Amino acid sequence: MALGKVSVNNLNLGQGAVSEIERYFLFIGPAAANVGALVPLDTQSDLDAALGAADSALKTQVAAARLNGGDRWAALAAPIDADDRWQDALEQAQQQGHSVEAVVIATPVSAGAELAALHDAMIALGNTYGRRCFAMAASTGIDPDSQTWAQYLAEQQAITLNVSAPRVLVVPQLHGNDLGVLAGRLANAAVSIADSPMRVATGPLLGLGETPQDADGVPLPAAVRAALDAARFSVSQTYPDYPGVFWGDANLLDAPGSDFQVVEHLRIVDKAARRVRVLLIQRVADRRLNSTPNSMAATTSALMAPLRAMARSVAFAGQVYPGEIQPPQDGDIVLVWQSKTRVEAYLTLRPHNCPKDLTANIALDLSTDTE
Repeated sequence: MALGKVSVNNLNLGQGAVSEIERYFLFIGPAAANVGALVPLDTQSDLDAALGAADSALKTQVAAARLNGGDRWAALAAPIDADDRWQDALEQAQQQGHSVEAVVIATPVSAGAELAALHDAMIALGNTYGRRCFAMAASTGIDPDSQTWAQYLAEQQAITLNVSAPRVLVVPQLHGNDLGVLAGRLANAAVSIADSPMRVATGPLLGLGETPQDADGVPLPAAVRAALDAARFSVSQTYPDYPGVFWGDANLLDAPGSDFQVVEHLRIVDKAARRVRVLLIQRVADRRLNSTPNSMAATTSALMAPLRAMARSVAFAGQVYPGEIQPPQDGDIVLVWQSKTRVEAYLTLRPHNCPKDLTANIALDLSTDTE
């Protein structure tokens, strides 16, 4: 004999949205207020109250980032004393559960070992917390009282020489707030994370400091910018007879021939990895993921969903605004069972082509028209 029983269970199919951390940056540097605290900021924040009324390295970069970051800009600031370690502030933010896309260090570096330490810290975040971040570092600007451009260039080139740090980019403080300007440009929600900060249609840089001069009174030459870019620094640029100051590539300190020499490539891969990671966590010890054909097809489709979302384009007013990547194709996701309890997924992302070197060839037609 038996008694009737009825139960109704809620099934979680893992179809909800994932919190987006892209464009949310952590700024670390000396400031005059809230030292040792983590201060959330947005476009309406009073920076004098949050970071102190006095000028500081952190406040200067945050102000520039906010100006260039658009109406949805938000960030996290970690004010420290001049002799404090940025590593401690970074660890504090991680322990308190703050996930960010990038870490911006306002105190300038002076040697390649400091850039290597930044990269090590970014890798450690992934190893310890499963968080993918890249770091933005500053180097000093020119000393107009004692340095020529040639001397300054030689000093800067020595910093990045032989440094391999694929999750670090370094910005010379030529105008005093270049680091913050780039950080804001990368965090602007009006453009995609797949867009290069070089994109002219985004508009000119806002609030960039005064054009620097060397000890001989020579304004910043375009050749110095080009040499710094060749040394893998990230610098501003201008176009003759075209008003405004723009940016070049945001160069990562990766090895020649690598896939991640510019930040937009790293950002789209990291975004996809964050979303796929959540889907994999939801499938731990779930027997719905198994080696049967139906399960493999369903899992492949589920893992492809973030890629399809990233690839979504919009057609408006006769223009097509492409997604962050090209639409995924059959075979872009492969599942491999290494054992009965271990499965590995391989995913392929295809960024769109993007013109950064454009040339027009003009020919003259001198032929004679004949009837």
